[in-house]
Amino acid sequence: MDRSLPAPDSDQLLEELLESLLADFEFWFRRGLQLLELAPDALLPPSEQRRLTTALTSALAELAAARALRRASPCPMALDMDAMVPWHQLMLRVWSLSSLLRQAGVGLVEPEGSAPSLPSEGGNGARGA
Repeated sequence: MDRSLPAPDSDQLLEELLESLLADFEFWFRRGLQLLELAPDALLPPSEQRRLTTALTSALAELAAARALRRASPCPMALDMDAMVPWHQLMLRVWSLSSLLRQAGVGLVEPEGSAPSLPSEGGNGARGA
């Protein structure tokens, strides 16, 4: 087995892919906070709104910490998949909230910037709720 160091361009690829993933998580967590402002109490009880707000705020802080640690590292650094599983689950909760709001007829403000639609809506990306 070859245990040589990865090629320099693989470091660049890791950085680009991971930063893109972290940017998507950040987009969805911020979008979730926006959606919560639109959620009527009848659709999502205040206690659940508070729990989701806390989870999203904590996840944003965790993302900032992960980015800071990666920037401080003298060499490229990946993130453990187990660390990202809760973020992915939280992102799914935001997608579910978006779906609930749309089904309830709540007018959603489109997110700022270019945001492709969800895969289930026929787009190529994971944004657009």
